[in-house]
Amino acid sequence: MPYNHKLALLLFASFALLGTPALTNADNNTHQNKASNDSKSHAPDHHKHWSYGGEDGPEHWGSLEASYAQCATGAQQSPVDLISARSAPLAPIQINWAPFVPSVVNNGHTIQVNVEHQSQMVLDGKTFTLLQFHFHHNSEHTVDGKHYPLEVHFVHKADDGTLGVLGVFFKEGEANPALQSIWDIAPLEKDTIVASHDFDATDLLPAERGYYRYQGSLTTPPCSEIVDWAVFSHPIEASKAQINAFAQLYANNYRPAQPINRRYILRSE
Repeated sequence: MPYNHKLALLLFASFALLGTPALTNADNNTHQNKASNDSKSHAPDHHKHWSYGGEDGPEHWGSLEASYAQCATGAQQSPVDLISARSAPLAPIQINWAPFVPSVVNNGHTIQVNVEHQSQMVLDGKTFTLLQFHFHHNSEHTVDGKHYPLEVHFVHKADDGTLGVLGVFFKEGEANPALQSIWDIAPLEKDTIVASHDFDATDLLPAERGYYRYQGSLTTPPCSEIVDWAVFSHPIEASKAQINAFAQLYANNYRPAQPINRRYILRSE
């Protein structure tokens, strides 16, 4: 069975359990092709294997190898619980993303969408270029200790090497057409599928753009503390079937919330 239909079939099964018709495209196979030699998904990984559970799970990342030490010793780790945020006159985030042809990757930890380098975000006057976005179930950030069922992270990079990551929560609700277009071609096993149609990532952003802001880290090894985080406070919706389809691939691919320590969490007014 071609990989490009597998996540769609998970969606079909999820909808069947709900007694609701599937939302998949019947001739989806005509809109995509494999990128079997894509270097982003098949590059050799010489680092120690890590996972989200067991002996190589989050509580052990810092001891798996020397380059992961900051996962255990860092003072500005992510994710965090977005509680006790201080209201502040934060400038609106400028999002200048162009439609692109997505490369959808199953990398063994999540579903990731690689982006052509033509989209930017301006955060606190600093320009970052969008590299990729990926998904977590449950959400990595929490609000007053509570998880959302899904969170997407839009990873951007500045010229100085620092990262700007924009987070968006999903709550259960109506089916999300933009998310569906990614799910329709997401491979179930490690692989990359390249679509032949444009995707507009702004369709995965909330209409209301209030956000939380703090300094943090990567949420996976090596947990480098080089990230300017912005997380929208208003979630968007995804259907129960869409959430379940991802959960069947990655049931708990989130790092637990880390200590705030001496940091402040700000929230736009």
